[in-house]
Amino acid sequence: MKTYKKLIKINDVITTTFLERQILESRSRYFGGIIDRHTGIPSPTHVGTGSVIASWVSAYVNPESRYYHDKLLKNRIDYALDYMLTMQHNDGTISPGYTNYHSPPDTGFVVTGFSQIYHLLEEDGSKMLASKLYLFLKRSMPAMLTGGCHTPNHRWVLTSALANLYHIFNDNILVRRAEEWLNEGLDITKDGEWTERSNGIYNAVSDISLYHTAILLNKTELLDHVRNNLKMMVYLVHPNGEVVTEYSGRQDLDKHYGLSPYHLIYRLMAHHDHNPVFQAMADLAIETISEMGPVNNHILLGYLSFPFIQNENIEKAELPKVYEKVINGDYPIKENIKALESVGHENRIEHSSMHTSFGAPIVRYRNEDISATIMTKNPSFFSLRNGKAEILGIKMYTSFSPGLVDFDELEQMKYGYRLTKVLDKGYTGPIPGQYLPKNSENKGIWYLLPHQYRNVTHNQSFEVTIDIVREGNDWTIRVLTDDRADVFVQIEFLFRLNEKLKGEGLKKIGDHSYFWEDNDLTLLSGSDKITIESGEYEHWQENLGISEHHNLRKVKVNMISPINKKFRLFTSR
Repeated sequence: MKTYKKLIKINDVITTTFLERQILESRSRYFGGIIDRHTGIPSPTHVGTGSVIASWVSAYVNPESRYYHDKLLKNRIDYALDYMLTMQHNDGTISPGYTNYHSPPDTGFVVTGFSQIYHLLEEDGSKMLASKLYLFLKRSMPAMLTGGCHTPNHRWVLTSALANLYHIFNDNILVRRAEEWLNEGLDITKDGEWTERSNGIYNAVSDISLYHTAILLNKTELLDHVRNNLKMMVYLVHPNGEVVTEYSGRQDLDKHYGLSPYHLIYRLMAHHDHNPVFQAMADLAIETISEMGPVNNHILLGYLSFPFIQNENIEKAELPKVYEKVINGDYPIKENIKALESVGHENRIEHSSMHTSFGAPIVRYRNEDISATIMTKNPSFFSLRNGKAEILGIKMYTSFSPGLVDFDELEQMKYGYRLTKVLDKGYTGPIPGQYLPKNSENKGIWYLLPHQYRNVTHNQSFEVTIDIVREGNDWTIRVLTDDRADVFVQIEFLFRLNEKLKGEGLKKIGDHSYFWEDNDLTLLSGSDKITIESGEYEHWQENLGISEHHNLRKVKVNMISPINKKFRLFTSR
């Protein structure tokens, strides 16, 4: 009950805060909506007004909240629900405003949370408020029955919405639509990685969505996939409680994200499985909580909707703090990428990504306050934390392709790991005459020519290798290339702007960019330190590719092939 009571207190503070941000001007088209702190405009989304309604109702129906049956709060909930109904389109969808218009999946996020809120208000006897939720949910059904998705996780958002609607309206057509999505198969490796590799955001979305789908549609086999992801996440948490985002395929890439979005699903699965590790992860996730989360994964709403988790009667295990673990080491990513050629979609998908890095192997290492990640199929191939001192990533660029090198292969060696990539670049000959356009008007138009029939000539290759070897808590990174001469190479180290960097060989070339020409480089954050040896400066080029990290400090080492270069990374406190 200790966690539950903590959540009630936090939610009461949140309730007060949002009361001050509700639009109460009756002439405003946003009347009843809650102002978004980023845009200044309300949004009828799961992270916008929908989430606030979840916090307010969780306080209003809860006898332990200081807002229990508060008349002012009841009126404010009423206004917010009117706003949601006003923002709902005739087709039953909502539009977030910042993206995705008339969006079935964004509506699906809201439907899952609103279904839980509807049940709470019915049980509370708040019929008037419940009737407005019922109307919103009923209106949403056509969109849930016909609507599509953009991203992989959207499918499970929709199955969760459909399952929750079925629980209320008991119409089997909702189940059949959910099964159409489920028949595509679950997009997860046996080691527990979802397609989008989004440890900061979308793992938790898929997990909680499939929990609702499994429980409400009696498809408990789906929980196996949720378990696998939750087991994997045990090894994807840094010592300070942040999750590993260094290789995400979504917008959480290299951003700070805590474990709190996983609290509810860990707590539910800890109870379901009587799993002490899941309980320990749930407790870790709650340590730094400051928000309740979106309406579809709202923590206190979850505690009220599933009251059996209010009692903390599951034994807690000790979480590992020392480990070295390979994830997706035997996933057949090469075979799957090869099969991509014959699927028929020509590697095109609208408003989404193919996520071809799905299943790429990574290595996670932790020894108390030291945390490292080795990555394939990712812009960065290595990251290291020593307490508060962080190397966010190390990248490799070449002039051969040109651009970034994302390594395809990970090989476990006796003393470490080897990353490899073979870059190919050739030229193409003329198109054979029988394939040329028959319409003379189209001849010569580059984008109308059938380029797939050109023969490759003078194909060249360039092999690059990274060996990463750990000795205690220190690391050696060896950069190797084949014998091809005069390929420009750049190794880029990424740091946060507030990190202290010292080194005689640093030469500033931009606001946050430096050449590292020679000698050692020291990274300091409080008493935590990482020392790297040593820099190189064999060519003058500032950039060999486009860097998307405008808010990070970049330190660049310039070399010319053939290369056999070692960087030594020493951790100390």
